[in-house]
Amino acid sequence: MLHSQERGLKVMSRRHHRNVNPEDLKLTRSKFTTIGKLWKELSNNRGLLFLVLFLVLVNTIFGILGPFLIGYAIDQFIYKQTLSGIIPLLIGLITVYFFYSLTSFLQNYWMIGIAQETVFTMRTRIFTHLQNLPISFFDKRQHGEIMSRVTNDMDNISSTLNSSVIQIFSSVLTLTGTIIFMLWLSPLLTAITMTIVPLLYFGMKWITNRTSKYFKEQQKHLGLLNGFVEETISGQKIIKSYSQEEFVIDEFLQKSNALKKAGFWAQTISGFIPKLMNMLNNLSYALIAFVGGMLALKGDLTVGIIVTFTEYARQFTRPLHDLANQYNQLLSAVAGAERVYEVLEEEKEEIDEIHAAPVERVKGNVEFQNVSFSYGRDENTIKNICFQVENGQTVALVGPTGAGKSTIINLLMRFYKPQSGTILIDGKNIQTITRESLRSFYGFVLQDVYLFEGTFRENIRYGKLDATDEEVEEAAKKANAHSFIMKLPNGYDTKLTEDGSGISQGQKQLLSVARAILRNPSILILDEAMSNIDTVTEIKLQEALQRLMQNRTTFVIAHRLNTIQNADQILVVYEGEIAERGTHETLLKKKGLYYQMYKQKENTIVV
Repeated sequence: MLHSQERGLKVMSRRHHRNVNPEDLKLTRSKFTTIGKLWKELSNNRGLLFLVLFLVLVNTIFGILGPFLIGYAIDQFIYKQTLSGIIPLLIGLITVYFFYSLTSFLQNYWMIGIAQETVFTMRTRIFTHLQNLPISFFDKRQHGEIMSRVTNDMDNISSTLNSSVIQIFSSVLTLTGTIIFMLWLSPLLTAITMTIVPLLYFGMKWITNRTSKYFKEQQKHLGLLNGFVEETISGQKIIKSYSQEEFVIDEFLQKSNALKKAGFWAQTISGFIPKLMNMLNNLSYALIAFVGGMLALKGDLTVGIIVTFTEYARQFTRPLHDLANQYNQLLSAVAGAERVYEVLEEEKEEIDEIHAAPVERVKGNVEFQNVSFSYGRDENTIKNICFQVENGQTVALVGPTGAGKSTIINLLMRFYKPQSGTILIDGKNIQTITRESLRSFYGFVLQDVYLFEGTFRENIRYGKLDATDEEVEEAAKKANAHSFIMKLPNGYDTKLTEDGSGISQGQKQLLSVARAILRNPSILILDEAMSNIDTVTEIKLQEALQRLMQNRTTFVIAHRLNTIQNADQILVVYEGEIAERGTHETLLKKKGLYYQMYKQKENTIVV
């Protein structure tokens, strides 16, 4: 008999598991986990939150007392046609609804403050967390999509927290209090009212099972669309140069249609909720009116009780309606919150090793010992890289696109960690130097100069935030940028837009050089710094770079030949390995890869 029961239980268990969709279970767990995290965020303002919840309780009590007093007035004064004692009752009604309104205002006022403080804290956390994420995180994602999580998703959370928390608690308390009073007034009419609950439950379950995934899809497609828009705005010159306007418009329409489809189904299916509620409300009112009228004719109920009960029936269905709508909005906020927490749960840039320590200064001696690295692909991007650079030397990295030149610099910067091998600076393994300390000794002049929205002075000072105005101007003079800055309407205090529109690419490069000079780095990295500039600016830039490179260890990536020719050593990187090394003259004599590149492009090594 026992074995038979066990077999029966196993069969039932198998049937149960066959009927449950694992994806639905996973989605539900994820949803409630995220709600738990949001509640924890709100609990940081625990004292004020409990005060708000107390006000919700008081507000609910006043909301339930109102209809009861109205019903009492009908039975005791209107039905009996006497006014004796009605004045105290009216004063009581006015007092109840006054405090009902006052508590409603106060709970909303304080809840908005809690919600805004919570969102402020979360937005600060995600922005701070982004600053501590490794470069690999940003390499794999669209910038606009990341921005969407910080802005759109956080706004979605904010609007929900402002209203949903109070509404949910108020609805639950109102439901509980209303049911108690309904049972006290008429168990029969209460049972009739409750007939809508199973219908509402199954209807809501059918709707929410379908809307939750569409809300998540909606937030995902919104992020992708934002990323695409940000990308196309940044690349307008390229789009127009290649006459690709129609192409990007078509791609925008595809992404926008995907968002429209997800939003359409999310809003359409969720729109069934108020329709369902209205239908059930009307059904409930009809049943109460019919049964209540029959009981009143028999003398089992008074008119006042029926009026009170009708109002309670409305109060019973209204919280259900509000809960349905808030749950709908909550699903949208949860979808956004999940995307926010995905970022917050990303692992930060590797913590410095326990034995890592800052250093006061580095001379600039650099050595790679059998360094290999892969970005996650099966094949290594660079393999067994070995070279040594003495303090003050200039080394040029040349080779075709994808050969591994930038990867070498990324490893030197500790943006990535090599799978094998060691990188030494002044004889010290860079793993023993804290990242912040190590990177403080580097200076950059890149092909794509990033300028911040602000003045020219502020953009140059980014190289050294505590620099004086005199130091900033001296750096600009050494970079040959002072003369063109002084011709601007407000000189160094002239405002720059984020992309530096209004000045040439060469002038941007001069600002970048000034920024690097102000930093006074031990190791300088030049990444195609001479590309896309006019001849006059090139001469100025060369002079500035020569001053900057003096007595500094310098890595030059794909530079013009006239700079490469003077390099102390040239490393030809090919398919992740150093294929050739030597000076300009020795490499030409070898007639290998470097010689072929030199002959192919005459005056420029193109990568």
